[in-house]
Amino acid sequence: MIVKKISLVVTALFSMSMFAQETPEHSKEIKPEVKLSYLDSIKSTFKKDDLASKVDSLWMNELVSLDIYDDLTKDIQTINKDVTVDEELPTELLKQRLAAMNAKSPFEIEYNQGLENIIKSFLKNRKKSFSRLMALSEYYFPIFEETFAKEKIPLEIKYLAVVESALNPKAVSKMGATGLWQFMYGTGKQYALKIDSYIDERSDPLKATAACSDYMTRMFSVFNDWELVLASYNSGPGNVTKAIRRSGGKTGYWDIRNYLPKETQGYVPAFYATMYLFEYHKEHGINPERAVVKNFETDTVGIKNQISFKQLADLLDMPQSQLQLLNPSYKLNIVPAYHGEMNFLRLPKDKIAAFVSNEDKIYAYVEHESLVKTIPTRLAAKIAPKGKPVREAVESSKDIQFYKVRKGDNLGTIADKYNVNISDLKKWNNLKTNAIALGRTLKIKSDIDASAKVVKEPKSIPAIEKNTEEAIASNDDKDKVSIQTVEYVVAAGDNLGSIAKKFGTTIADLKELNDLTSNNIGLGKTLVVSKIVTEIQEPVATAIASNSVDAFKKKAPSAKSASEDYYVKKGDSLYSISKKYPGVTISDIKKWNGIKDEDIKPGMKLKING
Repeated sequence: MIVKKISLVVTALFSMSMFAQETPEHSKEIKPEVKLSYLDSIKSTFKKDDLASKVDSLWMNELVSLDIYDDLTKDIQTINKDVTVDEELPTELLKQRLAAMNAKSPFEIEYNQGLENIIKSFLKNRKKSFSRLMALSEYYFPIFEETFAKEKIPLEIKYLAVVESALNPKAVSKMGATGLWQFMYGTGKQYALKIDSYIDERSDPLKATAACSDYMTRMFSVFNDWELVLASYNSGPGNVTKAIRRSGGKTGYWDIRNYLPKETQGYVPAFYATMYLFEYHKEHGINPERAVVKNFETDTVGIKNQISFKQLADLLDMPQSQLQLLNPSYKLNIVPAYHGEMNFLRLPKDKIAAFVSNEDKIYAYVEHESLVKTIPTRLAAKIAPKGKPVREAVESSKDIQFYKVRKGDNLGTIADKYNVNISDLKKWNNLKTNAIALGRTLKIKSDIDASAKVVKEPKSIPAIEKNTEEAIASNDDKDKVSIQTVEYVVAAGDNLGSIAKKFGTTIADLKELNDLTSNNIGLGKTLVVSKIVTEIQEPVATAIASNSVDAFKKKAPSAKSASEDYYVKKGDSLYSISKKYPGVTISDIKKWNGIKDEDIKPGMKLKING
């Protein structure tokens, strides 16, 4: 009996100890609920597509890289056809290859010393450029060939776009010619290309190529010679007609060449040299760079409501640069909605599925964004937290910045840079029209998500808060702003999604803040998870941490005297460097560093904001 009682007591004690051990283990599994942003809550309901988006970041940079365009334009205008270039290419071999090209082309391709010199000059100085151009051609040439084949135009005309724009739809000449085929404003209107505040179809590959095809057909009916058609494309049919008269009635290009404008004298030979390098690139060791996105891997969708590239990039998890590359005719990175007229957006096919399946949700998000940006002060007062002054509630969601208008700026580009509306810019600065004076300082208020601005970190998250002492001067140099960043060191098991949830931000914002082209992040990498811009006025009217104010007053110089050194990296161009510094232009960098052309080399030190 005693033994039985003892065994019952032991069993009861053992059961109690087991229950006591299980309880804390169960409590450890309870995790605090993380509040999602509106963007992530919308995306969490999206129907997912299994295809991965294939984006080659180096190729995407070609959209904004105009260095090849500048180099080729300079070559065509300055190459001396009479100066022999020392490049290993036997003349007899070149003659044989030109004869082979001539046999399968409607053009009269014949050897001459000037053409040999231009081909050798390209081989000597532009091999790397042509490697990049051949990657771009994989996307654009099928578009050109399809259009030209329908109109019975020689497919070799596709090489003319290389000479004209270096296959850059955003290329603009000094005279204002724009797009892949370099149409002037008047010519674009003549061939029914739409040009307004939002759209410039001179940069649309399909529509501009159709206009080019129309021009070529008309000019061939006049001259009945494709070389003269090319010459007229460059200098105009009037100059070709004058050259024919001055030559005594001769109608061959090489016979009238010396009577044409100087630029046109190198234009057709540059076209032939480009054709030669594309045809015989393997023989000269030119290896085309890889172009991941092909034209047949894209498709178009009709857009029902106005939507910005940034909103699309956030919703579809794709870089804005890819949207810009596929849709270069939208000048302000916005697809407008016109009454009774449909505008189209080109997307990779794997993103088409995501867009079409979630179209209603996408437009709902866009509408929500527009309501948030235009919320009236009185409504903000009604929804402000109790016990908090109305003015503080409204102003705490606004960051005031100042931007000095530079050459080439317009309200659209400035609004896009700060993700605000043009109408708001005009209201904040009392502007009655869209015209802005060079050098004027604009006041800009940006709406900031409170969840992204105030970061409460769990002790387990190794986040580091940094104060960057940076000031932007206003007209009277009295108002200044400080930029504060919060950084996070990637730990084991982290990914962009989990980090975005920890800090109340989005994957798209994390990628943009850290210049990431994919979702891959390395262990130990330091990421910027938020950037906060705070206005500091003298005297200080609001309560700001004293250590931040003291550090700002002691150390922060004004924008007029602040300077920074930048060391050029491999693959950099003046354009890509200027994009790293808001408000800085290529001409600024060239002026501060005494650069006459855009030739920069890795390791070179550049002065910024000097």
